[in-house]
Order: sequence, then structure tokens, then C-alpha cells
Amino acid sequence: MGLYVIERTFLEGLDPDALDEDEIKLVNDDVGVKWILSFLSADKRRTYCLYEAPNPEALREAAARLGIPADAVVAVEEIGPMADRFPSSSTT
Repeated sequence: MGLYVIERTFLEGLDPDALDEDEIKLVNDDVGVKWILSFLSADKRRTYCLYEAPNPEALREAAARLGIPADAVVAVEEIGPMADRFPSSSTT
């Protein structure tokens, strides 16, 4: 499993309270990805979401099934003083 950041653009903005987290978890579990956390821009039009996933295609599949954008999917590695808070990005 690797770590990935997904950049999403919501033209109309995103209301975090309107998210159906149960549906998101159901789809994510089905395709084998885990949503770790997200950052929402001040204008609520862009999110940066950290996921654990087997590959970028699984993340794109989950996004398509949920009807949410996945503008960019980038493999990342954790660094810094708080890096141990997140799952290892090793592929083993």
C-alpha cells in the first residue's frame, strides 16, 4: 500500500457537512482504499486528501463511483516530525 494525495476542485464549493461518510467508506472499502484526512481550502473549492491505496487507479475508481473529482493523484512519502502519525508508505 502506498500513500497518495488527491487534489480535488469543486466549482460550486464543498459543504463538508453534506458528505455521506458512510457511503464514502463503503465505496473505499470495496476498492481497497483508506481515506486518512483531508484539507479544505478557505474558499471551500479545493481539497487535498491523503489516502492509503494499492495504486492510483483504485483512487480514481472510488472517486468515479462517488461522483467526486480527482484532478490529480500524486504518490507521496511522509517526512518531518509528525510523519509517524500516518501509515507507512512502503509497498510491502
